[in-house]
Amino acid sequence: MLCIETKDLRKKYASTVAVDGVDLQIESGQVFGFLGPNGAGKSTVIKLLTTLISPSNGKISVLGIDSAKHPLEIRKKIGVVLQQPSYEPTLSAEKSLEKYGMMWNIDKKTRKKRTEELLSAFGLEEIRKKKMDDLSIGQRRRVQVAREFMHDMDLLFLDEPTVGLDPAARRKLLDFLREQVKNSGLTIFYTTHVLSEAEYLCDNIAIINNGKIMAVDSPSELKNRFGHEKTIKIHISTVSEELKSKLSTIPECQIKLEPEPTVIINSTKSEIVLMNILKILNETDTKINDLSAIPTNLEEIFLKVVGDSN
Repeated sequence: MLCIETKDLRKKYASTVAVDGVDLQIESGQVFGFLGPNGAGKSTVIKLLTTLISPSNGKISVLGIDSAKHPLEIRKKIGVVLQQPSYEPTLSAEKSLEKYGMMWNIDKKTRKKRTEELLSAFGLEEIRKKKMDDLSIGQRRRVQVAREFMHDMDLLFLDEPTVGLDPAARRKLLDFLREQVKNSGLTIFYTTHVLSEAEYLCDNIAIINNGKIMAVDSPSELKNRFGHEKTIKIHISTVSEELKSKLSTIPECQIKLEPEPTVIINSTKSEIVLMNILKILNETDTKINDLSAIPTNLEEIFLKVVGDSN
């Protein structure tokens, strides 16, 4: 079942085109990553999908509901965490969760149970009585994300949810999200500038730039499509003038002397280049201390796709 579908989605502000013909088909029960540089149109697409603004042209279907005809029906079934901080400064973390449950008409017994579960899941027990105004940015962000889980929803929009979180809190949140998708069938629409997060969490990813979708696929397939280049590093004992001379004839080959002598190859034909370099190292009696091959990561693919579209 399609959770989100858009056709020729466009949004124009005066002479500025923020979203330019976006077509999306997102299946239910997955984490869908939505990546792009600042100003690419990510936040505008989220506002369109969550019915906060109306499109200039195009159609939107969310959870099988036409957003133009029944926006309130969509809002009842989704959760949204936007980039902007949202909290009541005088409420404690605990009371903030409980109040959010009341707003969604969750009964008292269920509210209490979910509050305890979420305080534990998000590592908030020690600060449960602290006022939101006294919390750090990362702690407030955790409460902001946690409170969305006070109510039942089929689709959750998370716009940069890990801003301000330390590495441990970030990983705990990502693992919690994965479990929710796995166990409840929740669909998550996820934006981030931390590409390692997207690679760890997302089942499929769309890359947007200048309001247009540049690529949509799973992280592994994006690597297959755009990640033909590999980086091979060879740590060696010494670098002689003879070695330098012979290596200078090989394209895409660099020599770094600090912090230790290293030969670095960046090539789409790294295996062939590697064989030639190993031959040269053998001819010059150069001892190899270590060798490693590093495949292209999602960040490099992102930079390539965005760079090619500019």
